[in-house]
Amino acid sequence: MTVTSPPTSDDDRQVKRGITALRDTAGVDLAFGGVVVRGRHAQLTEFTGNSTNALSGLTLGFGMGLSGKVVALHRPIAVNDYANSKQISHHYDLMVAAEGIHAVVAAPVVVNRTVRAVMYGAVRRSVALGDRTVDAVMGAARDLEQNMAVRDEVLRRLDALNEPTEGAGPPDSPVAPRWETIREAYAELRILAQQLTDDDLRDRVAGVCDTLAGAGAPAPRYLSALSSLSSRELDVLSCVALGRTNADVADELGLRAETVKSYLRSAMRRLGCHSRMETVVAARRLGLLP
Repeated sequence: MTVTSPPTSDDDRQVKRGITALRDTAGVDLAFGGVVVRGRHAQLTEFTGNSTNALSGLTLGFGMGLSGKVVALHRPIAVNDYANSKQISHHYDLMVAAEGIHAVVAAPVVVNRTVRAVMYGAVRRSVALGDRTVDAVMGAARDLEQNMAVRDEVLRRLDALNEPTEGAGPPDSPVAPRWETIREAYAELRILAQQLTDDDLRDRVAGVCDTLAGAGAPAPRYLSALSSLSSRELDVLSCVALGRTNADVADELGLRAETVKSYLRSAMRRLGCHSRMETVVAARRLGLLP
């Protein structure tokens, strides 16, 4: 057992938001969790509903206790009587008893086959955990997995934008290879944003998209045109700009093909255009698309 105070990371902040929401949705006395370091050791740093600091800051060994087993097996585990459970080792019984925990469920947050965090819901009463509680903890873990995976992809795409493109033309040329990379990244970021349940992260992605969209247009035209198209119209048009068919766009955005056509027609009407590509060109001139 190790007690540490690790620096706050993006993963920590994601876990904190998830834990804060979990206590209410799961109907538990205590919700807690933390990130997993080096794919093996869970650090308990985020708590809501705790009455002591007995568990705060613990780094749990791989395979040890409930969390260690969850990390090792990559699957959730629930115990209705922690002190007497034969499913787990009992390295941390004193700390668990000090907090008064009786029943607890722990779920791993797995991204790309790596456990990135563990989330817990616990009660201090001698009652069996119901399906609602177990499902709520597992659902919170799945939501966190999605947010982490999307954030990782966002960061990967932003890193790619900073890499030099071999054979690229002048950086301000709209036909330079680098601009195609920017346009692909922009469209993908807009698609990824639709998958986020974290409002703060979605706002950050939207901010990056706005920056990319305005990179190729004069500032005054860009600023005056920001409200010309709705967010969904921009989602559709960003995919159309990459040569996607309506069916492709519908699949990527989780829409019906007819809905995609409706958004596209609306964008064409707003920008006074008569074809798909004319609309794309007009949106680029206005700084609505990169």
